[in-house]
Amino acid sequence: MTSKKIIAVFGATGAQGGSVARAMLEGKKYVVRALTRDVTRPKAQVLRDLGAEVVEGDLNDKASVEAALKGAYGAFLVTNFWDHFSKEKEVCQGKVVADVAKSQGLKHVVYSGLENVKRLTNGKLEVLHFDGKGEVEEYFWSIGVPMTSVRVAAYFENFLGPLKPVKASDGDYYTLALPMGDVPMDGISVADIGAAVCSIFNSPEEFVGKAVGLSAEALTIQQYADVLSKSLGKEVRDAKITPEAYEKLEFPGAKEMANMCRFYQMKPDRDIKLTHRLNPTVRSFSQFISENQAALKSS
Repeated sequence: MTSKKIIAVFGATGAQGGSVARAMLEGKKYVVRALTRDVTRPKAQVLRDLGAEVVEGDLNDKASVEAALKGAYGAFLVTNFWDHFSKEKEVCQGKVVADVAKSQGLKHVVYSGLENVKRLTNGKLEVLHFDGKGEVEEYFWSIGVPMTSVRVAAYFENFLGPLKPVKASDGDYYTLALPMGDVPMDGISVADIGAAVCSIFNSPEEFVGKAVGLSAEALTIQQYADVLSKSLGKEVRDAKITPEAYEKLEFPGAKEMANMCRFYQMKPDRDIKLTHRLNPTVRSFSQFISENQAALKSS
């Protein structure tokens, strides 16, 4: 029997990396090397119990990345801009993995990338948490690493947290504030990303060198609001906020989010049909909300 290929999963105790690690462990086709900064975390222990090899991996330390990728066939890489709000740091982390993947001869890297909005719009729009990932995508391909970029749509999970409906000050209803106008916004549950990534690893000949936009479906903000209304039993309305008003809101990243929505209004390529082929059990927003009703009501 040939030994199973090792796939190293960065951020394995986080949302996206965790989804990929769990889906791979379920598929039992690969040895999963789960990389995390803190191997003593309860989430790391859960992955160990599921059969993963849990290893310390620090994206800010090249020697750590070299050790983490030693002998691996492939790797899944996700970086987190929101950890530090630094595009430069995110680019630096991505390039370290690209350089090590190149020198160690990895056969397939799946990178959680996004578009370089600044370049695509000739500097008119800057979305730092997209642009850095876009630069890293370009770098991977320019140095000849066999890489697939997965460009993931907005997480449905955000509607249970930062994007949850807010009670209106002037009445008995709630509002959903995202500056999308009437343009549908793609979305997906982070829990459904893992199975899609597994399918990509299983078909390198189809996906190496490509960018794949992952989305379960695209709904207008009012359609998202309608699903939330049904679940909450309370009216939820699209606040119809403009990007100009949104970027003036007082929270870190308000301008970043406004510019992201401006870019989303340009309809970047997210392939719903392909996503459903890669993960036939991908959930719609209404399925996701009905499964997470308790979390929604307590949030």
